[in-house]
Amino acid sequence: QVQLVESGGGLAQAGGSLRLSCAASGRTFNSWYMGWFRQAPGKGRDFVATISWSGPEIYVEGSVKGRFTISRDNAKNTLYLQMNNLKPEDTAVYYCAASVRGLRTGYAYWGQGTQVTVSS
Repeated sequence: QVQLVESGGGLAQAGGSLRLSCAASGRTFNSWYMGWFRQAPGKGRDFVATISWSGPEIYVEGSVKGRFTISRDNAKNTLYLQMNNLKPEDTAVYYCAASVRGLRTGYAYWGQGTQVTVSS
């Protein structure tokens, strides 16, 4: 059974920072792609950033490029999202997900989500 558990969400002011973590368990993730997605109220779920687990491939969505950094610690089976210079439009539920297919496709395993709220 694959489990993904996010943590680190909360309330931040505009211009502030938060760091999200995603602890993965249940399978060997050495060949998996991992990603962060977000869903704002009334909107669909969007890519934020994705990373290959064993290589240097990274995708970062345009609106967060230069502000958000995705990284992983393979020894701890943990994925991170460092979010700097937060904006009110970053307010959303953030989800961690895993894929065996590719950087931007096949995300079949999902965490429960963590709320990020940015006040102006």
